[in-house]
Amino acid sequence: MHLSPDDIIFWQYGLIKINATIVFTWGLMFFLAAGSKLVTRKLSGGPVRTRWQNLLEIMVTGINTQISEVGLQKPEKYLDFLGTLFLFIATASIFTIVPGYEAPTGSLSTTTALAICVFIAVPFFGIAQSGLGGYLESYLKPTIIMLPFNIISELSRTLALAVRLFGNMMSGTMILGILLTITPFVFPIAMSALGLLTGMVQAYIFSILATVYIAAATRVRKPVVQTATKGKGDSKSETAGKPAARQ
Repeated sequence: MHLSPDDIIFWQYGLIKINATIVFTWGLMFFLAAGSKLVTRKLSGGPVRTRWQNLLEIMVTGINTQISEVGLQKPEKYLDFLGTLFLFIATASIFTIVPGYEAPTGSLSTTTALAICVFIAVPFFGIAQSGLGGYLESYLKPTIIMLPFNIISELSRTLALAVRLFGNMMSGTMILGILLTITPFVFPIAMSALGLLTGMVQAYIFSILATVYIAAATRVRKPVVQTATKGKGDSKSETAGKPAARQ
């Protein structure tokens, strides 16, 4: 039993290593890229559609719905990034039913890389929405005293994303290995099914948290002063209009 796919070395030359994490990560990327190419090569806009296109549209619609429910007004802008995160983590968990396969999400290096992608995407979308000045100003709210705490919050939640996904995936592998040693016929089947469910849940949680972080960075605050001024102006205009109406 291996605690991490990093421990499985396929080839090594000096300090250069090709382990199971690298092999299965690139294998998953190739599978997703080739699969998306095959599914989307004959898309139809008519009523007659293939089963694969129907499945793809259900997935895209579901992800768009989840993104919009979090609070992002234009989910299509974030679909590529957040959808890829979900599909990669979910596919990595589904492939655990293949003998000899080790989920790359069971490696801390993979989960850290995914968390870093989220860490970079949050300011990217925030700056695209509010501009550089508007995004940096959010670190000073509600007061400038909160600047170091907001920076620590950005770093800590990135670490939490990586450790949470790694811990859940690794714990499932350890439990399955222990049960396989004790009862090699009964419990491993049930634990494999439970592991698939856990992996899907983790994919959902990771992508939803990434969506929440991006939504927090891209939210637009309406200035209260302008609203109040507008309300006063409206009331004045209404007051000014009343005598004219009486005349």
